[in-house]
Amino acid sequence: MRRPPSKSSARTISVLLIALLWIASPTMAKRAGAIEKPDDTTPAFYLPEDPDYTILDSAADSVRFTVERTLVEYKGHLSSKSSFVDKDGNIMGWHDFGNLEGPGWAANAVGGAYELYCYAQYTKDRVLEGKALSILDHVLTAGFIDYETGFIIGYRETTTDRFCLNYQHKDNWFCPGSMAKIAYQFLLFSDVVAEPRRSRMRQIAVKTAEWIDTNVKSTPNGWYPRRCKPNGEHYPLNAYGDSDILFEKSGDSLFILQLYTGLTERNLADYTETIRKKVNVFMDAGGFFGSINHDTYDEHENVAYSVAFRVLRKAATLLKDERVRAFAYDRCLAGLDQFKMAEDRNGVQTKGLLYMEKSWDTAYLWENAEASLAYLEAYRDTGNTAYLLDGLTILRAISKHHQRDTGFLTEGVDWNNHVGRQHHFDNAEFGAIKYTEPFLNNLHIVEPTLLAVELGVAGPEITAP
Repeated sequence: MRRPPSKSSARTISVLLIALLWIASPTMAKRAGAIEKPDDTTPAFYLPEDPDYTILDSAADSVRFTVERTLVEYKGHLSSKSSFVDKDGNIMGWHDFGNLEGPGWAANAVGGAYELYCYAQYTKDRVLEGKALSILDHVLTAGFIDYETGFIIGYRETTTDRFCLNYQHKDNWFCPGSMAKIAYQFLLFSDVVAEPRRSRMRQIAVKTAEWIDTNVKSTPNGWYPRRCKPNGEHYPLNAYGDSDILFEKSGDSLFILQLYTGLTERNLADYTETIRKKVNVFMDAGGFFGSINHDTYDEHENVAYSVAFRVLRKAATLLKDERVRAFAYDRCLAGLDQFKMAEDRNGVQTKGLLYMEKSWDTAYLWENAEASLAYLEAYRDTGNTAYLLDGLTILRAISKHHQRDTGFLTEGVDWNNHVGRQHHFDNAEFGAIKYTEPFLNNLHIVEPTLLAVELGVAGPEITAP
């Protein structure tokens, strides 16, 4: 995502007691599927489905915008014309993301192609399926991937055809967590496609994990660095060259554990002990929830809580460790509550959304989509309706910010005028930002929407809760 510049346990007895208290806790009652009277904030946060514009309509519009207004041909395949466009798909070249495309964080080509492919499978749209595979093939063949080492370059500068490691069009640093995320996206995509793409993507994921495991050393606190130099050495600075307050506290590194867990689950590698060690580091510290976004600097970012829940949920199953699962629910998923907006603010439709972080309180929509995924996965595991309603509410709140004519979905809802009114529709003091990232903020709602369909809580013949 990128937005315009800011304006500114005796042991046994103790263990038994702890376990009894844990089981009796309200959060564990929720996880066990117990019916609780909702607290005061739950009904306030909830939004019902709009029968005239459902979350499926919303997902369809996001797909339509991406396909009709942002794809171009590049060397025989499709790519995104830009990672930052307006409602008509025009390139915003003034912005760092404007003249970039590729699999990196902000551009998200593999993630976008995966979501388009899954949507095409759902709608049985073979033309769209072909477009999604063409975007994938672009990433596989254009030069982003070193097939010998597994190193993945994040971006291509569209105006010069030059590859670069970060969103600033430079090669002085990259984020290893984000590189791991791309490799994990390849792994997910490999689960749903045929050969030879399946094996090719899995080989990349294996190689990328090996590169990270070999070259990226732990930080002094035992976690991973937020940024590295191209050779994997630590880069302790922020994007602008100053000391990074989140160097060893960023949630972005959770994607490394996500990749290791995914490979281990599929018997493509065995990172079990590394996962166990790093999860313990994470939990012993109370969690690292610092900004995942490369251009923000806050120790508590909503998407870091969502990603932490999703990663630890999988790790807990792999490790057969209920302590990890409890942390995922009680610390990570519950941590999202602090970001919920249960009312409209400053005349802007914000009810049902999560703001990003205290230092930058805009409600960005890829992060909201990730929160929806977390809640829906929690519902799938527990059957707890409260999680279901939160996941659906977020998608419904997002849908209110589509531009119906083009299908454009804003990157964020700037209810507190953090970015400046000049970047809002109609120059409004508070409102939706008039730009988006086609494969990230605009499109990421597809994944939780399709999960809702899979769970039987969304669809044409479904009465939505």
